[in-house]
Amino acid sequence: LLLGVLGAPALGDPGPLEDVVIDRYYIPKICLREAQMGDFIRYHYNGTFKDGKKFDSSYDRGATVAGVVGVGRLITGMDRGLQGMCVNERRHLIVPPHLGYGSIGVAGLIPPDATLYFDVVMLDIWNKNDKLQITTLSKPERCNRTVENSDFVRYHYNGTLLDGTPFDSSYSKGSTYDTYVGTGWLIKGMDQGLLGMCAGEKRSIIIPPFLAYGEKGYGTVIPPQASLVFSVLLVDFHNPKDGVFLEHLEVPESCKRRAVTGDFVRYHYNGTLMDGTLFDSSYSRNQTYNTYIGKGYIIPGMDQGLQGVCMGEHRRVIIPPHLAYGENGAGDKIPGSAVLVFDVHVIDFHNPEDPVEIETVFRPEGCNVTTRNQDFVRYHYNCSLLDGTRLFSSHDYEKPQEVTLGANKVIEGLNSGLLDMCAGERRVLIVPPHLGHGESGARGVPGSAVLRFEVELISMEEGVPEGYLFIWHGEPPASLYEQMDLNKDGEIPADEFSTFIKTQVAEGKGRLMPSSNPETVIADMFRNQDRNQDGKITPDELKLKSDEDQEKIHEEL
Repeated sequence: LLLGVLGAPALGDPGPLEDVVIDRYYIPKICLREAQMGDFIRYHYNGTFKDGKKFDSSYDRGATVAGVVGVGRLITGMDRGLQGMCVNERRHLIVPPHLGYGSIGVAGLIPPDATLYFDVVMLDIWNKNDKLQITTLSKPERCNRTVENSDFVRYHYNGTLLDGTPFDSSYSKGSTYDTYVGTGWLIKGMDQGLLGMCAGEKRSIIIPPFLAYGEKGYGTVIPPQASLVFSVLLVDFHNPKDGVFLEHLEVPESCKRRAVTGDFVRYHYNGTLMDGTLFDSSYSRNQTYNTYIGKGYIIPGMDQGLQGVCMGEHRRVIIPPHLAYGENGAGDKIPGSAVLVFDVHVIDFHNPEDPVEIETVFRPEGCNVTTRNQDFVRYHYNCSLLDGTRLFSSHDYEKPQEVTLGANKVIEGLNSGLLDMCAGERRVLIVPPHLGHGESGARGVPGSAVLRFEVELISMEEGVPEGYLFIWHGEPPASLYEQMDLNKDGEIPADEFSTFIKTQVAEGKGRLMPSSNPETVIADMFRNQDRNQDGKITPDELKLKSDEDQEKIHEEL
């Protein structure tokens, strides 16, 4: 069109132009809006004569031209030539004299009856009736809460002019922009544009100048009367009045007890920011986090968030920064003013004052004889953590477990749980760590773990008082040494001693300390009496020991 208008000498002069000639030599693929009469526009241009001589240029002045189109504030040809332009569109305009500066011209700059040639690029279009333009680019499936006035927000953004020229970006600074919404800390358009956003949401916000930096612009990067385009990702937000927010993801059907202040809790967790960025995990260390709750050992939000949990519960704890690490954050993984999200799985908890919990699953009828300390018992057991993790089982061996109760051969909690049982009785025992393996744990048992035992008492043998290896059922023989000296040679070797004791047990006159190996018990008895360890007992060495509990009917060799 331009070449046609300019023509060539051979074709002759087509004559004077009646109207402005427009050559739209670049039209963007996307044109959301065209300049209309009354719109405020911002553009760059070069102005030349027909011979190419420049008479004016906004580029040379280093500033765009801003004004209202179609209301007579521009020369008529420019007013007409700019209408219908899109942002980033480029046009060649040929303005005849009667639509430019006419027969008068501009003294010293534009001669009379000059045809003007303009090369124009449109940079911005807005209207005083414009509103904020918000486009949601992506939004999380779950959105329990949206931004309101007075909330504190953390977001990333890219800021451009309407023609795509970048002027600022939080990404280039390597940190989010953090501020309050609706309190005047932001330009009005951003204050409005952030309202209603979800954490993790992405928006495009187009802000007209009167809701941005207006006539003054901002420094050298934002011109006067510039529309701004922000691409925003909301990382997280909170309100200073927020408390801890809980989501009960999975609660066991049976919850006999809930954690309270002073309880010691073992739990696994994944800790993330609101945008899903993982900052810590107990699973990665393959070890639970163990602590008291309600005593200030952990951040206040977690202290509150673990109150009332059940064993085995899965819970999400969302903690505002004033109940977490505050404005300073923690290390290089938790930014200042960050909302934290903990997905918690409670393995177990206990209180240092807890006793052993005993649940009787089955008790035989006619149960008259029950276990006591010093009794010798045989039992089967399955041992696990409260989350069901199997630790040990007597069923893995050929025969039941054997132990003398009260002899410090098993953990205190299991010993207590085996007392007052009948043969054939089955129980479930919950043993707190201070009655189990304590803070250090044991091979295969984590530190501070609550243990669950399923026990079945197979058999029991009545024991003897603590410190005794043999007791008489009645009074001992008056001439004990003479009866024990079977061959009457004045000394008692080990074989005579063993034969005598076995005879007393067989005749029901006394009983040995229960054991899986009676020979060992008798050998221990002989060593106790053979005081000079010469392999025989003399009359001077054989002595009776009075029971320390003053039970006169019990005497031991």
